[in-house]
Amino acid sequence: MAKLIIIAAIGKNRELGKNNQLIWSLKEDLTFFKNTTSNHKIVMGYNTFISLPKLLPNREHIVLTHKDLNIEGVKVFSNFPDLVKYLQTIDEDVYIIGGQSIYQLFLPITDELLLTKIDATCPSADAYFPEFKEEDYEETILKEVKEEVSYRHTLLRRRKNYEI
Repeated sequence: MAKLIIIAAIGKNRELGKNNQLIWSLKEDLTFFKNTTSNHKIVMGYNTFISLPKLLPNREHIVLTHKDLNIEGVKVFSNFPDLVKYLQTIDEDVYIIGGQSIYQLFLPITDELLLTKIDATCPSADAYFPEFKEEDYEETILKEVKEEVSYRHTLLRRRKNYEI
């Protein structure tokens, strides 16, 4: 099965977006996203897909939507179980890139989160990353960045709970 990795940039209150756009456009974080997801499959919902300026180069786009879409270069699934079945046939890293409802669906079956934790808030945000128990994950800070807004790239790996 594919290794599913959620990738997101979130504010202090788990803010993701506003009006179907990113809240913060941080140059180095966008480069991190590009470098991390290039040459991989990326999974997103319809709203995230239409927020993209174009198909992202060197990535296979997979969209989960109830809309009847037929877009060249895009694999479309109309329900979550079929998408999961498809992902079980893949043996590579797959990045879950949003939005809010897609993160909610995938969070229980994803072992890794690549979160850009932004040291800022946006009271007018209208999309949020789902709540999760950070104690269920082991966090590694990959890089700290001081741009116009400070943030850090973090890798959270789900802890394995073993029965003794």
